[in-house]
Amino acid sequence: MRVVAAMSGGVDSAVAAARMLDAGHEVVGVHLALSQSAATLRESARGCCTIEDAGDARRVADRLGIPFYVWDMAERFREDVVEDFVAEYEAGRTPNPCLRCNERIKFAALLDKALALGFDAVATGHYAQIVQGPDGRELHRAVDPAKDQSYVLGVLTADQLARSFFPLGDTAKPQIREEAAARGFAVAKKPDSHDICFIADGDTKGWLTGRLGAQPGPIVDTDGEQVGEHEGAFAYTVGQRRGLGLKVPRADHAKRYVVDVQPRTNTVVVGTEELLGVDVVRGDHLRWCGNPPTGEASYGAQLRAHGEEVPCRASTDGTTVTVRLDHRVRGVAPGQSVVLYDGTRVVGSATITSTGRSTSRPL
Repeated sequence: MRVVAAMSGGVDSAVAAARMLDAGHEVVGVHLALSQSAATLRESARGCCTIEDAGDARRVADRLGIPFYVWDMAERFREDVVEDFVAEYEAGRTPNPCLRCNERIKFAALLDKALALGFDAVATGHYAQIVQGPDGRELHRAVDPAKDQSYVLGVLTADQLARSFFPLGDTAKPQIREEAAARGFAVAKKPDSHDICFIADGDTKGWLTGRLGAQPGPIVDTDGEQVGEHEGAFAYTVGQRRGLGLKVPRADHAKRYVVDVQPRTNTVVVGTEELLGVDVVRGDHLRWCGNPPTGEASYGAQLRAHGEEVPCRASTDGTTVTVRLDHRVRGVAPGQSVVLYDGTRVVGSATITSTGRSTSRPL
């Protein structure tokens, strides 16, 4: 096959490209330029798309002896990831930009361009596995649970999975670093990227305020009493405890958390920890990694990238999904994604629109 290897400049994508070459594929390395000003993205260990990373990717491609290109997707990234991130927070929701980047950039824009240029597939350094099932290719968890990235790949469709390779899913991360060192890659000891690449200093609240402007408003408790002030409800998310700056403590001095964000009135509502637990999650923007499920069935639900898998019952009407969790989970916010699993297989995902409680079960 003719394969585009997405090379971020890190150790994972370097080994993924090498493994595709070892497997006998015709491989071309591609680095995605996601910002018109590379300095606005995080540098060195803290990002994945900077000018430093492009140089690291090129050096790996040179060592492998494969062609290497930089594809400019800055405008698409700005519209589909950065502006979406801003709009979601402004609407009182909590988005996952890495999941959105996978959906709209790496497995839509990148894959579409690769296919248009005559390539057969795209390979990335994500930790997940593709298994041939009775109905086609299936997406499964990686063998290394600490590095498993199947959650952020839960937006992929069956057609996209048919054109994708994840060569690292059967290997633990320490062995990937050993393999990179044995291959002579300078990135073998490069630290993993983390956080949000387009927020250079890691200050999400400050970055959003710079984009949306200060919008002072009240912080109230569940009885409606004002207990503090904020500079923009958009900067808060359900489950948040730090940085609230509350001026009126509770009589019992219990810790308080954000339990609701109300963008229409620019109000942040805080309450005690027990109010965070929910056992019903509803979502839309359904993305199935294979044949869409029918009726109600038992699954495992994962509600954040590194969260636990919770047993559940889920049903869909084709447009929305309702997930009833076996026990309450704290800090689940609209805008996040719920990904459903059948064993290790990813069934699909939805964007959470609302949460609730179906019973009086304890936390």
